[in-house]
Amino acid sequence: MHALIIDDSRAMRMILRRILDELGIGATEAAHGAEALGLLTAGLHPDLCLVDWNMPVMDGCTFVSEVRKVREWRDITLMMVTTESEHSQIVRALAAGAHEYVIKPFTADAIQDKLELLGLVEAGVLS
Repeated sequence: MHALIIDDSRAMRMILRRILDELGIGATEAAHGAEALGLLTAGLHPDLCLVDWNMPVMDGCTFVSEVRKVREWRDITLMMVTTESEHSQIVRALAAGAHEYVIKPFTADAIQDKLELLGLVEAGVLS
């Protein structure tokens, strides 16, 4: 399994990478949606994208919408990991094609729980 972490915060990318490492998931990083789209266009095909909403160049919701337009990428699981906590924003992201939504700040267990819910990791990997 491989993930693409998309967040303009280097610290947040490191936190998410550490959690994914503990879950046995390799990761590639991108600082914004446009960089991530470039990686996909160049042939990267992750199983999962962890996507921040508020980023320069291309925000996360736009990234999700763009990914969903490409037939070959429709099997990629998209999970928003963001500070946007308003119900309308959550609905907007899910309507754009995100599968799940995690609000920052979060715990490693919260990430694992969402990945278990999505069927991407087995229960109880983190202890």
